Amino acid sequence: MSESTAAPPQEGLRAGLRRRHMTMLAIGGAVGAGLFVGSGAVINTAGPAAILSYAAAGLLVLLVLRALGEMVVARPVAGSLAEYARIALGPAAGFTIGWLYWYLYVILVGAEAVAGAAILAEWIDLPQWSLAAALLVVMTAVNLVSVRSFGEFEFWFASIKVAAIVVFLVLGLLYVLGLWPDAPGGLGNVTGHGGFAPNGVAAIFSAIVAVMFAFGGTEIVTIAAAESREPGREVARATGNVLWRVALFYVLSIFLVVAILPWNDAEILSSPFVGALEELGVPAAGTIMQAVILTAVLSVLNSAIYVSSRMLYVLTRDGDAPKGLVRLNRRGVPVRAILLGTVAAWAAVVASYVSPDAVFKFLMNSIGVILAFVYLSIAFSQLRLRSRLQREDPGSLTYKMWGHPYLTWLVVVALLAVLVSMLFMPELRSQLLASLASLAIVAAVYPLRKRLGRTPPVTGTDLIERR
Repeated sequence: MSESTAAPPQEGLRAGLRRRHMTMLAIGGAVGAGLFVGSGAVINTAGPAAILSYAAAGLLVLLVLRALGEMVVARPVAGSLAEYARIALGPAAGFTIGWLYWYLYVILVGAEAVAGAAILAEWIDLPQWSLAAALLVVMTAVNLVSVRSFGEFEFWFASIKVAAIVVFLVLGLLYVLGLWPDAPGGLGNVTGHGGFAPNGVAAIFSAIVAVMFAFGGTEIVTIAAAESREPGREVARATGNVLWRVALFYVLSIFLVVAILPWNDAEILSSPFVGALEELGVPAAGTIMQAVILTAVLSVLNSAIYVSSRMLYVLTRDGDAPKGLVRLNRRGVPVRAILLGTVAAWAAVVASYVSPDAVFKFLMNSIGVILAFVYLSIAFSQLRLRSRLQREDPGSLTYKMWGHPYLTWLVVVALLAVLVSMLFMPELRSQLLASLASLAIVAAVYPLRKRLGRTPPVTGTDLIERR
């Protein structure tokens, strides 16, 4: 490893995240509520071939993270996504990607608070808006204490999610192998009911489009790396393990679901994992899975508050947001950035109750494919930054993108194909158009940045040359 892999945190952020925090953050980032709930719609679209959809989408995200990991190891820096776009593609790209990413996670904060409140309302007889408010207050407080507090909560949230999936995998494998009581075993449900791909190859590709965004969150570890003691080393370890996490948590889990239940069973669409556990005869399966889903929701909520605050902190540091937001407290926490993100998230919470079918629906659609824009920026940044580092500092390239530049260009082509295909899918077209509107608005605001912030103290060239 070069010296840069052990670079200290940037601009006053504290190295409060330990190896176990980073490990579970990387694992937990790959597992959200979308796996437990959203996978039902994917299976309903592609049938058992949803396994291929998850594998293909996971491979694409793996390549994106490898490209990002190369840059993080070579140049660890807070707010990596936006910062590398700024370094490689220019300040306008850094501004646009940074604000889009902040907007994505602010809306997610509100959406996850609403989702968590809906689950709690089944157990607690209080208005859902009050439960959403309570979740926002609690998780904001966690992030305000210290980055270690955030890491500790995320460690336990991720541990619960991982434990739940491991238990499901063990039980599912016993069922498929015929070792579970009264289990017929075998793969009859995978090959029966119309075959492995009952809806054709086109359905597999359609499912890939939906699945790709389910992996959102795997990149969070690169944001958190700036507050770990060995950012480059931790990112290299985390991104290197994405392949087995995707294979184990997503591909194998989906395989077991479609092996236990027929793909066209009504339980698949409503709650695939609950249906599978009920087929196994697990008592209180619904309640257990609701608790696991609540944990996944709280994990995303916790991470979204953290990520939005750090991205806003970086935007402020680079002169793209009001300079007062860059201030840290004595524990190295950007308190104002956290509070602003939480206040902004309230708009989504209010919209979800006041105008769920208009404003809130538009807000959710407007973040639908922002990750695709972010992934494209990562790919183009890696292409530009690799050539510059090869000329100026080849020794820093200790963790490289595979098959450069061909696999990176393959990522670009695949992402563009996904975006174009969405134009021809009525159920996804609104997401693409609304997200393009978000992109256009942020890009149009860039020329006004001098009124919103200050002149950046460090330029992209400075960051390239600094050891």
